[in-house]
Amino acid sequence: MGKATGFMEFKRAKQPYRPVAERVRDWKQVMAPLPEDKLKEQGARCMDCGIPFCHQGCPLGNIIPDWNDLVYRGQWHEAIDRLHATNNFPEFTGTACPAPCEGACVLGINDDPVTIKAIELAIIDHAWNEGWIKPEPPAKETGKKVAVVGSGPAGLAAAQQLRRAGHAVTVFERDDRIGGLLRYGIPEFKMEKRVLDRRLQQMQAEGVVFKANAHVGMNLPVEELKKNFDAILLTGGACAPRDLKVPGRELAGIHLAMEYLTQQNKACEGDKLPADKQISAKGKRVVIIGGGDTGADCLGTAHRQGAASVHQLEINPHPPATRAETNPWPQWPMIFRTSAAHEEGGERLYAVSTGRFLGDNGRVKALELVQVELVMENGRPTYKEIPGSSHELPADLVLLAMGFTGPERSGMLEKLGVKLTERGNVWRDADWMTSVKGVFTAGDMQRGQSLIVWAIAEGRSAARGVDRFLMGASDLPAPL
Repeated sequence: MGKATGFMEFKRAKQPYRPVAERVRDWKQVMAPLPEDKLKEQGARCMDCGIPFCHQGCPLGNIIPDWNDLVYRGQWHEAIDRLHATNNFPEFTGTACPAPCEGACVLGINDDPVTIKAIELAIIDHAWNEGWIKPEPPAKETGKKVAVVGSGPAGLAAAQQLRRAGHAVTVFERDDRIGGLLRYGIPEFKMEKRVLDRRLQQMQAEGVVFKANAHVGMNLPVEELKKNFDAILLTGGACAPRDLKVPGRELAGIHLAMEYLTQQNKACEGDKLPADKQISAKGKRVVIIGGGDTGADCLGTAHRQGAASVHQLEINPHPPATRAETNPWPQWPMIFRTSAAHEEGGERLYAVSTGRFLGDNGRVKALELVQVELVMENGRPTYKEIPGSSHELPADLVLLAMGFTGPERSGMLEKLGVKLTERGNVWRDADWMTSVKGVFTAGDMQRGQSLIVWAIAEGRSAARGVDRFLMGASDLPAPL
């Protein structure tokens, strides 16, 4: 603990962002760095608790008090070593993770928690800028070959761990570029893709092989993987979208969020689309259905495309400003939050449900909404319509950002014959193996839609399971 009274002397410093008027005109990273003196102050706020609940809040088990103290002392090289000991990709979590560690910070009981996420991002940015991050190829080869299907955070974390253990690793990705949702799901303004590309270059230098346009179970037979690899790890994510089957859904101008975000991310990569295929918010009245992170990503994208107006709908009631009695520390605080995208504009509507889409000449022109209240019926929460609350909301473009229902079942999963859980996710045992011997799974594909930090943690844990299966024992660390 660097400064025993630090948490009393210094207040929490908010992560700085570029000015709204500037950032909405480009696709560059919205966050700005904290000055080093401020970072040291924030590191000093960490109390080095007897029981650091931030460990419990972080699925990776990041050794947070240690690297907070090291930043306070200016020992940056030691800080990145400590950070990399538990997290392959701190730059991904430092930008895209909602920081459950901060929700569990002991200081948060009666004060603002430590700015853990900002310190984490500063450490990894400092390390890249200093040239400290180098390829770490294995000291010896095992002669075993592993196929990783899916190149999102779970797949990449597992691939790097398995390669460093000495296995020959090939990552298969169905899209035209490597990265999964890191590439096409997270907007450029939230994480510039150069951040992803430099990690991929490191992994390639370590010996990981990447194959894009390889859709296992479709243009790449599963039998080929079973024949050519000693183990297979499925990390394809939970890509089956939750749709909204109400009257008028067939109208033009209604799109799934990932269709919209993927297209814009491809445009940022330099891809060109015919004008009649483009989904653009320019000059349009945009309505986003879904109040989560994906909805906020759509919101920020619509701002940059020049939307005339944006409304974001949420079926749940407006969250409280502070923790409710039923939501005590160290649970994740279910409170009202304002993201960078919300600071840029738009209006959020709470406790509303879409009854139907209204159209004109085959295109959407409005939504028919109704106010709802959350009530308990037979011990279960349900949404009850408020009589007389029906009203219309004009719209030229509607984006459905209501999450995902699980992995896609057709194709790879059907042909492999893996067992599914009652919720439709891929079943696994305690060693991350599916019902098919030698076939493993990790990430949203087996967990269901979740956070990037969980995906990385599961990828690291599954890598240990695969390594143990191939070698009889494993020295790879596993947080779960």
